[in-house]
Amino acid sequence: QLQASGGGLVQAGGSLRLSCAASGRIFSSYFMGWFRQAPGKEREFVAEIRLNGRLPSYADSVKGRFTISRDDARNTMSLQMNSLKPEDTAVYYCAARVTHGSYNIWGQGTLVTVSS
Repeated sequence: QLQASGGGLVQAGGSLRLSCAASGRIFSSYFMGWFRQAPGKEREFVAEIRLNGRLPSYADSVKGRFTISRDDARNTMSLQMNSLKPEDTAVYYCAARVTHGSYNIWGQGTLVTVSS
């Protein structure tokens, strides 16, 4: 299971750090990612980090502002979000997948609201 936390209300330009705690599986064997879904929109990819913390990738909309990281010893993943914008407002989900698979393990989501 995955448990996301850290969401909240922040003003534009502010920062938040999301965390995702994993249990019940070999965390280090999974690619981990963050997705988000804004009201009335489809869920979209935000960031991904591969095994051993290699090759983080980001959506263009968050590149340079968000940083994804993982701590395999603690079975946790984080998303540091800086310079937040109102358009970052969404429910953020953490997810996991095996190397050649699609994301099929999902957390429950945490709400991020950025006020202008």
